[in-house]
Amino acid sequence: MLTQIVTFLIFFAVIGCILYGRRLIRTEKIDAVFGNPERARGGTHWVIVGSSFLLLVWLYYSWDIAKGFYPKSANELCQVAKVNDSLLGLKYQFPIEEREFKSTAQIKKENKNLKQILEEIKSSDELNSQQKTILSGFINKTSQLIPLLTNEDLLEIDTQKKIDEITGKINLLTENFQKPNYPFETEQEYKDRQKAVGEEGGWGIVKVSAGTGSIENTIEVPLIPATNRGLKFHTAAQELNLISDEFFKLRNHNPQFKDKIKELKDEIKSYRKDLDSEDLSSNYAKNIVKIARRIEFASIYPPNALDKMQNAIIKFDNAQKEAQSGLRFIDIFLFPAGTIVASGPSCSEQGSGRWLPKPSDTFNKFVLMLKPSVGYKDIPLLWIDMVDVSKMIGFLLPDWIADILPGEYPVHTKDGIVKQNFKGYVLKVVTGDFKLFKVPVPYGHIWDSFLRVFLGLVFGILIGVPLGLFMGLNRFAKGFFDPLIELYRPVPPLAWAPLIISVLGIDNTGKVFLLFMVSLSIMIISARAGASGTQLSKIHAAHSLGASKKQILRYVIFPNSLPEILTGIRVAVGMCWGTLVAAEFLAGTTGIGFVENVAKKYFQYEVIWITIFIMGMLGLLFDVTLRKIIDKTIPWRGKG
Repeated sequence: MLTQIVTFLIFFAVIGCILYGRRLIRTEKIDAVFGNPERARGGTHWVIVGSSFLLLVWLYYSWDIAKGFYPKSANELCQVAKVNDSLLGLKYQFPIEEREFKSTAQIKKENKNLKQILEEIKSSDELNSQQKTILSGFINKTSQLIPLLTNEDLLEIDTQKKIDEITGKINLLTENFQKPNYPFETEQEYKDRQKAVGEEGGWGIVKVSAGTGSIENTIEVPLIPATNRGLKFHTAAQELNLISDEFFKLRNHNPQFKDKIKELKDEIKSYRKDLDSEDLSSNYAKNIVKIARRIEFASIYPPNALDKMQNAIIKFDNAQKEAQSGLRFIDIFLFPAGTIVASGPSCSEQGSGRWLPKPSDTFNKFVLMLKPSVGYKDIPLLWIDMVDVSKMIGFLLPDWIADILPGEYPVHTKDGIVKQNFKGYVLKVVTGDFKLFKVPVPYGHIWDSFLRVFLGLVFGILIGVPLGLFMGLNRFAKGFFDPLIELYRPVPPLAWAPLIISVLGIDNTGKVFLLFMVSLSIMIISARAGASGTQLSKIHAAHSLGASKKQILRYVIFPNSLPEILTGIRVAVGMCWGTLVAAEFLAGTTGIGFVENVAKKYFQYEVIWITIFIMGMLGLLFDVTLRKIIDKTIPWRGKG
């Protein structure tokens, strides 16, 4: 139901925004020249259209629209796929799906192989004339086996009766299949089947284990037929499997063929008995007997012996296609780039719906992973925990504050009682060993990744911006620090990751320091470019008005450097996110990169797409925040 509502809302939003945009174009006064940034401002309605288009494509190619509007279509297509899978072996024997009979193709192939071996034998310099004569005789006898199978006069009556019997079963199945009440299910069988369907679950639903709270996926596509149409195809597939097995057990082995192939095998066995297994003549004889065995086990019949069976199969195939009715249109229009396929008793999605998770399933799993009772690897994606303020104080204050105070820490008395003194109370404060009040604090995989990026970025800004301004204004600073910065800046962050993680550990310290290194070089380059690019006329004007060096730095150089600095921050955010995920891939027990790495190992596509979406949204959040800061802090940009 939710997917249907979202789909309709998307259509209405797209149509409404397009109509609004066209009306706005007709009514809006365009007085800005081409190239003026004001022409690109606004346009929220086009943002909605673009976002809706992406979501609509996702809904369509993930088959979520098919699931929302026709939730049982996958189950029905599964039963149809079972029929097609059962028919495939039979149809493959006839020129239905192929251009010619399989037996015809087999005969052409084996005759070609025999001809090729014969030519090799005749042109071989390692074989003597006697060996060539014997091997050529084997080839001649092998080629004479085929007419013994294709001759109508040699077809046994029992074999023909068996073919007619199988043909009759196919015709009877077709006749029954076209009846409305096929497969003649009783009321009790119907109730039992519906109960089994309910226990099996729906298409692509997600379950949570009651014992462990972990997420469990059900089977990809429900196998038990959930509708009467699905039951019809399911039962027909079972009958077709029995008919197919019966046909492929049948062999057109008349007495003449049996005598000839036994004679050929015995002669080749006797010939190879006295030869070395590596002998060339022995290898040729071995290959010839392999061809004879392939002919023996192939379903080769006289040209017209299977015509009635072929017509019966075509008749059933047409009947089952007609019975699909509107399901064929659902398959064509709502299952793009693939369909539901069957392999034996199981069914699976084959196409874009397999690797592109459905938004409904993804959202459902995302909500479950947010909860601490489920989470991912016992940690929620994002949750709020009530933490005592004392823990924060203990985290922020260093323990050495208590160590530098005069006096000794309290010692227990002979009665086993410890009386606190001032130094002991201070130690409790700096270690957070006291109670105050609790405040909500976020935690989880998302928060860990967010905090690492934020801290690495903040440290990079705090150190990189002043150093970059200093390098842009001072000859010594530029000459001293420039080689150091340019030495490590071109090195990819992942090249530093193994070294930093091995030295600082896999906890937050190593990851934050790695992100600090990434953002530091970007901020230094940005601030230096901004400082050195300040217009000299503005600096001279400030000097002529009596401004000091600090005032020039604060009111002239720094404001003129802000556009470069803020642009550098936007670039650093993207670099930090890319580096963080890679670092969490290499070493980590929490974070978005860790979640994606584990999900990759278990082919959890929904989780992978969730992590991609989260990274994109967090990056967008950072970027939108920076855009607002840019609009507020440097409103003059582009207007000078």
